[in-house]
Amino acid sequence: MTRPPDLDRHCGPAAVAAVFARRAPDVMRLFHTPERRREAGPHCAVLARLRRPYREVAAADLARIAGTQHHGGIVALALPRSVPALDPRALPAAFGAARVTPVLDGIGNPHNLGAIARSAAFFGCRAMLLSGDPRQAGLSDAAFRTSEGGLEALELFHVRDLPVAIGAMAPAMLTVAAVARGGVPPGAVPRRAPVALVLGNEETGLGAATVAACAMRVTLPAAGPVESLNVSVAAAVLIHALGG
Repeated sequence: MTRPPDLDRHCGPAAVAAVFARRAPDVMRLFHTPERRREAGPHCAVLARLRRPYREVAAADLARIAGTQHHGGIVALALPRSVPALDPRALPAAFGAARVTPVLDGIGNPHNLGAIARSAAFFGCRAMLLSGDPRQAGLSDAAFRTSEGGLEALELFHVRDLPVAIGAMAPAMLTVAAVARGGVPPGAVPRRAPVALVLGNEETGLGAATVAACAMRVTLPAAGPVESLNVSVAAAVLIHALGG
């Protein structure tokens, strides 16, 4: 029992519920343990109508299907979700009325990608933008699992040239680069327009061209001896602080 190579794995009740809620026709198969029979029931009914297979399996078998022990007792196999390229001139309108939109530039760890998406969805963001940086993580089993349904809750786009896209966001959005030092505290960021919060690579941060394209820089002030936060944690704090 293995998945076809062209299907993504969505593990856990929240992630499975999210993919069924937003793109049920893309779900090809469902597997669950006896302990998740109640949660799986409505999803099995959907697949029955679509004439797609579903199956109750032992936890050890599910771990093989999921590729991880952290499967939450239920796994949906779905067609890969596309992340369309977006004309930079359309970016502000595409992001909707949300106060903050995260923009990821070279976030390489899929767990960080998933965690940022989870926080973004929790705090009411509507979309997320991925840069063309070759280090940027894409959608994957690990990202879906970590996001707990957050990736399905967001509109996702990518752009090839992020500095150009950042320039196109103004004046409809305030572009803010998250930097480890030298930026203003979150409370000093004006509330006059929606914020595009630009977050950089875990090791090197944002590139000079990306920072230069942003209207402002923001830094979380440290209160202790640790210099910085993991990017997914910093993203959550900043989305909450800037969205208030």
